[in-house]
Amino acid sequence: MSDPSANPAPSDQPAPGAAATNVPTYLLVDGENIDATLGMSVLGHRPSPDERPRWDRIASFVGSTWGGPVVPLFFLNATSGQLPMPFVQALLAMSYRPVPLSGNGTEKVVDIGIQRTLDALRDRPGNVVLASHDGDFIPQVEALLGDDRRVGLLGFREFVNLRMTELAGRGLEILDLEHDVQAFTTPLPRVRIIPIEEFDPLRFL
Repeated sequence: MSDPSANPAPSDQPAPGAAATNVPTYLLVDGENIDATLGMSVLGHRPSPDERPRWDRIASFVGSTWGGPVVPLFFLNATSGQLPMPFVQALLAMSYRPVPLSGNGTEKVVDIGIQRTLDALRDRPGNVVLASHDGDFIPQVEALLGDDRRVGLLGFREFVNLRMTELAGRGLEILDLEHDVQAFTTPLPRVRIIPIEEFDPLRFL
């Protein structure tokens, strides 16, 4: 989860042409899950700094897509009592709000923290975007659907929980970190199903 961008774009500024709105979008990042999926399922090794997502691009994408101020929350497991301060400082420089959580060592503190936050957002106006592949959040995400809000999920499409993808029929917007968000500086070695309208033969030649 290291090496966020040193020159972040403001997360609360919509891109030119985006619809103007005062409705906030809460971006909840399950950093452990994104990093683990990237390393184990996509790369097959621990990601190097230049292989990790650019968190500033993710926040900027959410702002430009949803068109309002972004409240980016990055959840961290701090059960060890130590914080990766360079990373935390970089997150702060990008206007992310680090949420370091600790537990007794057996609790999934990041999951619990995100679940409680999703529950709290049910009674708060605003859109919600979750960056994770974890199926543990399905009940909370499902509960947010159907209200006058947009709900999105960011991840690698081929590794999104199947039950989560089924919520797309009820309005969940599923976006790919690489192809939709363009959160990476170099192409990832992925094998994914390509919609024919997106097929570029030059990428295979």
